[in-house]
Amino acid sequence: MADTAFTPRVFSGIKPSGGLTLGNYLGAIKRFVDMQGGDFETIYCVVDMHAVTVWQDPADLRVATREVAAGYLAAGVDPEKSVLFNQSRVTGHAELGWLFSCVARVGWMNRMTQFKDKAGKNAEAVSLGLYAYPALMAADILLYHATHVPVGEDQKQHVELTRDIAAKFNHDYKVDFFPQTNPVIEGPAMRVMNLRDGTKKMSKSGESDMERINMLDDADAIAKKFKKARTDPAPLPETVEGLADRPEARNLVNIYAALADITNEAVIEEYAGAGWGRFKPALAELAVENLAPISSEMKRLMDDPAEIDRIMARGAERAREISDPILAKAYDIMGFVR
Repeated sequence: MADTAFTPRVFSGIKPSGGLTLGNYLGAIKRFVDMQGGDFETIYCVVDMHAVTVWQDPADLRVATREVAAGYLAAGVDPEKSVLFNQSRVTGHAELGWLFSCVARVGWMNRMTQFKDKAGKNAEAVSLGLYAYPALMAADILLYHATHVPVGEDQKQHVELTRDIAAKFNHDYKVDFFPQTNPVIEGPAMRVMNLRDGTKKMSKSGESDMERINMLDDADAIAKKFKKARTDPAPLPETVEGLADRPEARNLVNIYAALADITNEAVIEEYAGAGWGRFKPALAELAVENLAPISSEMKRLMDDPAEIDRIMARGAERAREISDPILAKAYDIMGFVR
């Protein structure tokens, strides 16, 4: 079976680890919406099993899982056009994750930079799940024979590992069963940075709420944060190259371009030489126009958790329709008696 025989299919997910930010929206959810109804089947997941690689309060995990689902729906992920569910409802993720743990090599896991970043000097005390979760991530993707995964640069290594696992499985069992998944990395704001420090990624765990735009922020909060975002004294440059050593300026231009669906070059063409007194209010207005309706709809959905759960349960049924035959075939290839 050649790669061209696989159904073009996108899989991606977001971990419910406490609060969606503008980074989640521009780096992931907005792209998920844009890919619907096109050349791909689209499968989007709340990867709640990844969240528990570090301890989660059970009540908080339930809220965070529904918040991510609400974010998907409010931003325009259509559960009729896409499959939308939370990972733990489809046990095939964990099952294939174990099979892949037996295919992947320890040396491959040791090269995963995200584990080193998250574990730091405390590597001996973190959970085994935090170390091994890239095998589960590969299973998330390959359980659906996904051919494409929209990711940020910081996740590209995990897609490369997924390709390695697929290749080793196919080689070891002399089959051409799992596809070579391709990362899709595009867009001007793939890595949205901190509004107070343009050298750091925007994070829900940052010290100050002014560092980030939360997807549940109302219009006033969104406008205030952009107007107070850190900048340097110089006006916007005449060319994009002039942003190279100006991280805060570059970040705000990236965000404007992503929200407006235009290039950075087009932003600079419109605002070349402009001061921040002109640019930041324009950015704030654009952000409110795009984000405030999503925030309002998220809040409405969060007030009806039963509706969110119903949508995810139906999505899980559809996910199993795709994944069950793939998982069964993987078991068969490996020689399990079932």
